[in-house]
Amino acid sequence: MSSNDLTRRISTLIQQHEAVILAEWIANLQALSFRSDAASDEQLRRHCSQFLALLPAAVQSEGFDSIDGRGYDELRDLLSEISTQRARQGSTPSETATYVFSLKQPLFGAMRTALASEPEVLAEASWSITALIDKLGLYTIEIYQKSRDQIIARQQQELLELSTPVVKLWQDILALPLIGTLDSARTQVVMESLLEKIVETGAAIAIIDITGVPTVDTLVAQHLLKTIAAARLMGADCIISGIRPQIAQTIVHLGVNLEDVMTKATLADALVVALARVGASVTRNAA
Repeated sequence: MSSNDLTRRISTLIQQHEAVILAEWIANLQALSFRSDAASDEQLRRHCSQFLALLPAAVQSEGFDSIDGRGYDELRDLLSEISTQRARQGSTPSETATYVFSLKQPLFGAMRTALASEPEVLAEASWSITALIDKLGLYTIEIYQKSRDQIIARQQQELLELSTPVVKLWQDILALPLIGTLDSARTQVVMESLLEKIVETGAAIAIIDITGVPTVDTLVAQHLLKTIAAARLMGADCIISGIRPQIAQTIVHLGVNLEDVMTKATLADALVVALARVGASVTRNAA
């Protein structure tokens, strides 16, 4: 049988047995403990129905050799939507791929029924469908992995932003408490957050508190100096607080030049200096 005849036979077969294939496919997925709530069941039925509606036309148009042709565009778009949704919902790669691979059994069942009297055609059709479903299944894994990578990258960015809050302590005074290690990526977020807040508030003083930074090496010191220089360009002076004895010794041993930067041991000390610079002060009322 020619390739065109085979694609036409299989395409017609899927259309004729679509209802039976769909019912068995959904039953297989539900037996594999796919999402069991009503909304997920409805979504599963909709996706499976759309897939089976698009598959015959794609096969008829492009055959089985590749799923990259334009005839498979809509089917690939649907699989991309499904894979992305499953990545967001926390499904595993195996669950995502099984969505497509579980279609083999109902398809083979329909072909055995329709081609029982043509064993050679049945064998050829089974092999072609197997190869096609494998390609589509692998495509879902690729899209799933890309989606997961994007989700992880976005979450990492959000965590970086959450870990570098810029707080308004007083009129014209900001504080940036740092916790954890400073690397190049985090320093960029720190700098952007601080500069945006300076522009937003018009602050004149920014206190960078490094009490929560475990160690200060040459790279960390350079990152701090870059942040301070950037803040100065925006019209704000910086004070570094949280200089513990060990960090002070490390800075001296490293030969890092902080002579033109105000440093204080605690955030409270830095706040007193900042208040004085903006012409304010805090006094304790007599008991």
